[in-house]
Amino acid sequence: MPVAVIDIGTNTLLLLIVDEAMHPLADLCRFGRLGKGLDATGRLADDAIAASLEICREYRKVMDDHGVAQPIVIATQASREAKNAAAFLGPAEQILGAPIQVIAGEREAELAALAVARTFPELGAARYLVVDVGGGSTEIITVDAGRVVARTSVPIGAVRLTERHLRHDPPLAPEIAALTADIDRHLAPLELPRSVPVIGTAGTATTLAAVKLGLAHYDPVAVTGLRISRDTVNVLHARLLAASVVERKAIPGIEPQRADVIAAGTAIFARILQRIDAPVLITCDRGIRWGLAYEAMSTGGAAGAS
Repeated sequence: MPVAVIDIGTNTLLLLIVDEAMHPLADLCRFGRLGKGLDATGRLADDAIAASLEICREYRKVMDDHGVAQPIVIATQASREAKNAAAFLGPAEQILGAPIQVIAGEREAELAALAVARTFPELGAARYLVVDVGGGSTEIITVDAGRVVARTSVPIGAVRLTERHLRHDPPLAPEIAALTADIDRHLAPLELPRSVPVIGTAGTATTLAAVKLGLAHYDPVAVTGLRISRDTVNVLHARLLAASVVERKAIPGIEPQRADVIAAGTAIFARILQRIDAPVLITCDRGIRWGLAYEAMSTGGAAGAS
């Protein structure tokens, strides 16, 4: 029977339903912006809770249509951090008909690494860095010959850094400098491998791929495995910082709901690539939600489906 997994993040809520052969029956992304204002207030905003609960209702209907009784549901940085997380999690559990696991950043990292390993088996003998830039946190995982040798989660993400630093549209030079310094400060203590490929998962990475390809309609197959040089990432980063939100919305490949935060998310990739002298960014549509699905299938998680 099909298995459904839901990833409730700071910016998006993702629903993936797969069959027993791991073919996607539904793969949906909706923007709840659950972590809006969280960096400043420490709380989930009422309108963000309402929007995210409405998405949960939509997802419940989709799962009913596919005959899924109980999904596997995780929540990440916003739900870890918010003082009033229960105001969202309680109602969401009732709507979805399943408990919500609020997972640690290290667990996010493990799931991202699993998804990448399954997606790119040809990298089995290689050393590489997996980077999952979310709305509120970024997971960084070092993989060597198929083994996770280091993993960490740092509290910087596309939504958080935009709200913290980029107050003008387009952002001013001092704001960009503060953004860069903040990212570098969080990366400085980390021991990262040098001159290895970076595998980028989640929406910022796949949006960069979609922009490079000029996609009018998002294509997960086209963006998965796309190789983007460090210089090209820097060019895209500069272009996004120089554009207003309205101008970004007009760029093929950028979802309108991501246009205001994509520049800050791209900055994280640009700084990591620069810091480790990475030769290339390889983008991967299959992120944490796929890691959960792979794990569920391998451990008999399909028992949760009707």
